[in-house]
Amino acid sequence: MTVARPTSAQSAASTSAAREVIDILYEISLLLNTGLDKNTLSLCVSLCENGANPEALATVIKELRRDPRSRRRQSRTPISYIQ
Repeated sequence: MTVARPTSAQSAASTSAAREVIDILYEISLLLNTGLDKNTLSLCVSLCENGANPEALATVIKELRRDPRSRRRQSRTPISYIQ
């Protein structure tokens, strides 16, 4: 079975559409005063697209903002424990 690969034009259009979506989401996040920059917002969208629970992700972001010490605790936590 052969798999059709996207042409460079399709790839460019897809990339452009993805950027436009992030731009729109960023404008919404500014209106809502989320404090997320485009890079962080893009990472959050990617995590959600890959199955992360959006509510859990929001809770983690709030916790990291509320308690800067939690960043140090998280950095010492082994990856296998987080999963």
